Amino acid sequence: MTSLRTLGSSDLQVFPLALGGNVFGWTADLDQSFAVLDAYTAAGGNFVDTADVYSAWGEGLSGGESETVLGKWLAARGNRDGVVLATKVGQHPEYPGLSAANIKAAADASLRRLGTDHIDLYYTHYDKPEVPVEEIIGALDELVRAGKVRHIAASNISAERLEASLDFSEREGLARYVALQPHYNLVSRDTYEGELQDLAARTGLAAVPYYALAAGFLTGKYRPGAAVDSVRAGGAAKHLESERGRRVLAALDEVAGAHDAPVATVALAWLAAQPTVAAPIASARTVEQLPALLGVAELSLTEDEVARLTRASA
Repeated sequence: MTSLRTLGSSDLQVFPLALGGNVFGWTADLDQSFAVLDAYTAAGGNFVDTADVYSAWGEGLSGGESETVLGKWLAARGNRDGVVLATKVGQHPEYPGLSAANIKAAADASLRRLGTDHIDLYYTHYDKPEVPVEEIIGALDELVRAGKVRHIAASNISAERLEASLDFSEREGLARYVALQPHYNLVSRDTYEGELQDLAARTGLAAVPYYALAAGFLTGKYRPGAAVDSVRAGGAAKHLESERGRRVLAALDEVAGAHDAPVATVALAWLAAQPTVAAPIASARTVEQLPALLGVAELSLTEDEVARLTRASA
């Protein structure tokens, strides 16, 4: 059985792959979403990541669709206590921003859609520098004290604002961030490495990286001359135009061949081996896409293999 990882300084024990919920109710309909969630949990997965805004960008959608699908699935399966549920606040069209009033109203709306009385991990989705950290942390602390949120976290935030938030929590004895969700993968390292990663390591924050597979590029399905049917194909394929992208693919192919493993599994395993990383996030639209993601729980790269991938992605 796959060992769970402790998420930072929290009491949350999570599977080493967080299942991204951005596709639920968007490119995956209700039945597909249920099938993916069932297969993920059957394999031992327990960490599901969504946001109140998913997927407001889709045609005919308004935001909250992913949470609604998750709520229906949790109700149908009766397994709420077995799932570490993470969602985010600040980007829903009806609840934009991180004012105290908005954070509290948006949390209540998320709880209604999810059909639960608590959120295990509640992220600020994008930091709003115009809102004082004291106001944001104060509102999140109220949610924790009310039992609506177990732990708090931040996504898309500068090292400076993150440190100010942590300092305020410590000074006032309020709820403190336990995790950070950065954009981080083999072709996007400067989005996390450096100040943010150093701060996370110093303060005991767990990193839960998004875009772990670079919108699909790191699955290896994007190759010169190959056509891929995906709403994200344009963004992923652009990495083929860079020397680094091609270098990373070549190194991934080598390591994947040595382990007889999918390229995606190796890309996720490199992330999982990085300092502070607890669990990368990846989403699956179909059950067939899941095994390559779940494989990260069983694949351990050697130090040489990690170093080879790190050099290729420099």
